[in-house]
Amino acid sequence: MAAVAVERPPIDEKIRTLKLSGHVGFDSLPDQLVAKSTQNGFTFNILCIGETGMGKSTLMDTLFNTSFESNPAPHTLPAVKLKSHTYELQESNVRLKLTIVDTVGYGDQINKGDSFTAIVDYIDKQFDDYLQEELKIKRSLSAYHDSRIHACLYFICPTGHGLKSIDLVCMKKLDSKVNVIPVIAKADTISKSELTKFKQRIIQEIKANGIQIYQFPTDDDTMAKVNTEMNNQIPFAVVGSTDFVRVGNKMLRARQYPWGTVQVENESHCDFTKLREMLIRTNMEDMREVTHQRHYELYRKKILETMGFSDVGQDNQPVSFQQTFEQKRVEHREELQRKEDEMRQTFVLRVKEKETELKEVEKELYTKYDTLKREHAEEKKRYEDLKKRLDEEKAEFQKRKHQVATQQLTSHTLTLGKTKKK
Repeated sequence: MAAVAVERPPIDEKIRTLKLSGHVGFDSLPDQLVAKSTQNGFTFNILCIGETGMGKSTLMDTLFNTSFESNPAPHTLPAVKLKSHTYELQESNVRLKLTIVDTVGYGDQINKGDSFTAIVDYIDKQFDDYLQEELKIKRSLSAYHDSRIHACLYFICPTGHGLKSIDLVCMKKLDSKVNVIPVIAKADTISKSELTKFKQRIIQEIKANGIQIYQFPTDDDTMAKVNTEMNNQIPFAVVGSTDFVRVGNKMLRARQYPWGTVQVENESHCDFTKLREMLIRTNMEDMREVTHQRHYELYRKKILETMGFSDVGQDNQPVSFQQTFEQKRVEHREELQRKEDEMRQTFVLRVKEKETELKEVEKELYTKYDTLKREHAEEKKRYEDLKKRLDEEKAEFQKRKHQVATQQLTSHTLTLGKTKKK
């Protein structure tokens, strides 16, 4: 099947701008898009990474103001396991299909070197599932449940000393696959001054190790100032709570201690409201776009290049998918033919080797047969000679016996004759 060249218009073709003489109506396209998106609903997937007991489940309950399904995880698991739960949420007339993925047993093993492997494999598996759906002949992307991770909340233990080796290795492995947002868990366990120094140390170590964490977009003028300020607040120091405490005349999410009350939504106590504002209310769609346009495209490009597909040929000229497919099919047939020839040659060679081996065995058998035949003939001759000699000895013995008998008979006759004469 020959590839058909498609003539493309010049890239630098000038686009004319025309002025409308009246109202047409395509200015309603944004409203149509909003209505369509509202009808279809939205999907958002969050990956929570952190050691057991860091408050990951509690923070998710606090973020979405509900109670998700969660069970306490033991510290004795031999390997990291990822558990995902999908929920249908609705706020006003907007429906959200939320998937929360938890890393159970992360950091509990003695050897933590491969703790990130299960996480990387899970993220790649979601990319691969989406790619397989894209490559189907009959696709259904509109009804497909997109399980790609849009945001990764990495929970940092509030030690106040800096990041652990496992934190640096894991974030480095994930920064090209997912939007990594580091957060300091249980930030109410360290003082304000220690927290400020801890944040600075974390950012220094992240930059020193070349880790690319997610940055809130600043290209939109309406959100540039706020997002720039929030980028400077990373990592967010958060506190989660499922308990409500009366503060004044209001019931607020808070944590009650003997020395006082930590209000979750009080910005002077922690950065929870900043995280919620940036993660859900302001930049959720941007994280979905970055996941699709950057991380997924990078994975897709890598896989297609591994399969041998490329946008340009050897002469640096654009090639179509069909041309690449035809070329790969020809190369595949040539490879199959080459392997077939190699197998045929190998088969012929082995047959010849087997024939040579059989001839050698046949020759050995003939030699052995001749030897046995010769030995048998010699043995037969020896026995025949022995028989002949025995026969001769027997005949001689019979002759002598006859002679002795004759002599004895003669002697007896003579003796009788003498007796009668007397």
